[in-house]
Amino acid sequence: VQLVESGGGLAQAGGSLRLSCAASERTFSPAVMGWFRQVPGKEREFVGIITWVSSNTYFGDFVKGRFTITKDNAKNSVHLHMYFLELEDTAVYYCAASRTAYNDLRRPDSFEYWGQGTQVTVSS
Repeated sequence: VQLVESGGGLAQAGGSLRLSCAASERTFSPAVMGWFRQVPGKEREFVGIITWVSSNTYFGDFVKGRFTITKDNAKNSVHLHMYFLELEDTAVYYCAASRTAYNDLRRPDSFEYWGQGTQVTVSS
């Protein structure tokens, strides 16, 4: 299964962006899909997840209500909606998926599938 991301780019501080991630196989049935981000020299950081059956969402503390995650079961895709962007949101954003939801989902090593990453740059 491949995860294909799209929607990154340049945004102004205070603006918004939407990232999308689609699984290559229509029969893929994850337990959870989510997003991490990474800047050079730092560890990959948990952004948020959505559970596939119940559509519950959980976010990293830094989000503070600025981001939402939605999914489209028919297209096996998830979307990260980012609002009120800050300079500190500049990073490469990675889509991730897991067939199980038993582990600590704030940890990157709890996910088996990853996208290639998409750059988000927030300017002042």
